[in-house]
Amino acid sequence: MKKRVFGTTKDGKEVFLYTLENKNGMKAEVTDFGAILVNLFVPDKNGTLQDVTLGYDQVADYEANGSFFGATIAPNANRIAGASFVIDGVTYQLDVNDGPNNLHSHFDIGGHKRVWEAEPGEGSIRFTVKLPDGEMGFPGNKVCSITYTLTDDNALRLDYHASTDKKTILNLTNHAYFNLAGHDKGLITDHVLMLHAGHYTPVVAGAIPTGEIAPVAGTPLDFTKEKRIGDEIEADFEQLKLVSGYDHNYVIDNWNGELQLAARISEKTTGRTMEVYTDLPGIQFYAGNCIAETTGKGKTVYGKRDGFCLETDYFPNAVNEAAFPSPVYGPEKDYTSVTIYKFI
Repeated sequence: MKKRVFGTTKDGKEVFLYTLENKNGMKAEVTDFGAILVNLFVPDKNGTLQDVTLGYDQVADYEANGSFFGATIAPNANRIAGASFVIDGVTYQLDVNDGPNNLHSHFDIGGHKRVWEAEPGEGSIRFTVKLPDGEMGFPGNKVCSITYTLTDDNALRLDYHASTDKKTILNLTNHAYFNLAGHDKGLITDHVLMLHAGHYTPVVAGAIPTGEIAPVAGTPLDFTKEKRIGDEIEADFEQLKLVSGYDHNYVIDNWNGELQLAARISEKTTGRTMEVYTDLPGIQFYAGNCIAETTGKGKTVYGKRDGFCLETDYFPNAVNEAAFPSPVYGPEKDYTSVTIYKFI
């Protein structure tokens, strides 16, 4: 474990960057600001290391971070319709920050904009943050943590845990943007993706699910067999037009709460393949359609579709859809989840 100063926040807090490294030279660098995954150096078919995540070189840029590069989202990832929800007859109002809806809890004071407490371990590091009752509109005093572990089989494991003293939504994810050719190599449309998901949750304008669980068969959203991301991303299909490409929640096949393979994605020029494992019911595939032009690491200018996300989570707006698996937890039940990004 290596630790170095990563900068100072605008309110004067010093933050640090922690480096995990395995026996193969693979490295993951994470910061206590937002529990953010900053760098991920992965070998290609020739053993050459490249950074495969989009991001920034200093904490000041992460204090803006409009695209949520590398961010740990807490307490709730994805969208909630009308920026409100009801638990046990009580209505809770959230920040209205995405049209009439709520996205990723809060842009300015969500988990990705907090300094988390860091606890280094053996080949791992645990970050913890406390979110008070009522803050951002969410009930309950919440304690959220994420543990990053880098294994010798080139897997980055993310273990999430959260507890609360009142019923509330707990639905954490990591919003890393990957480009397996290298963070500075431009478009990801040549990547080949397979999702173990024969269904998805269709959306209306604003990317809010209709409540339906629909088959992907016969649509451009079908990745049940390997397919280039770019093959059908511009197809004349209403679901793609609504969100400018792929930005959909996929329903993982045969979900039972156990850890299972959800996605596999490859980049042919480098020979890198990434597998995604999760014990959650959904995976949000986002093709970076709305990345606003920004200067990132090494003065690289990122733009539309220069990175993709595979965010493991409960379905968007699940708290308001009785037919969806519920993200509501309480004092009698802690939230736990595992996501693994394994590189081959």
